[in-house]
Amino acid sequence: MNDTAVSRGSRPDVDPASVTRPTIGVLALQGDIREHVAVLDLCGADPVLVRRPAELAAVDALVLPGGESTTISKLLEVFELLEPLRERLRDGMPAFGSCAGMILLADEVLDTRPDARHLSGIDMTVRRNAFGRQVDSFETDLEFAGVDGGPMRAVFIRAPWVERAGDGVEVLARVPSGPAAGRIVAVRQGAVLATSFHPEVTGDHRVHRLFVELVRDR
Repeated sequence: MNDTAVSRGSRPDVDPASVTRPTIGVLALQGDIREHVAVLDLCGADPVLVRRPAELAAVDALVLPGGESTTISKLLEVFELLEPLRERLRDGMPAFGSCAGMILLADEVLDTRPDARHLSGIDMTVRRNAFGRQVDSFETDLEFAGVDGGPMRAVFIRAPWVERAGDGVEVLARVPSGPAAGRIVAVRQGAVLATSFHPEVTGDHRVHRLFVELVRDR
């Protein structure tokens, strides 16, 4: 994998006659970068790695992967990406954040470090590590608004949840049962999408297809 377009393989999820392949960046500072790159490629996008402001300026949209949110927020400052990314989000760039990416996209974050930075891409309050520690990671099936095909398998790893979703935020998924039943775990505001869970690791590509179509429609 290099810093330009990722090499293409077979793509069972996308019609080869598709006329538009948006260029979607994957923030490549820390986290599960390769998994998102692979799924975006299968879903009909041209994924590129983003580590510098010039690379950010060249993409149609951006994925913020799971990882360690406070580490990523520090690296955004080190690589001089924090303010350019905030500006592009204000200007309407589509974005998708999974797990740590959801935390970074929030207006407000609970249970985080005082020096952590966030991007204010979605009007929501997120609680970091809301489901507990690594040993509390789990999988469940949940309904996801806006996609066909029945329940979606969701993997939660030290995941956040949404404590508050603003008036302009569409709730896409909630935990169906158990101690966290009803907790919000997927949202969308305009062109910005966020999930508490990791759709890039399950083999179910419907969330990424939804995002790629959202980018194409802009």
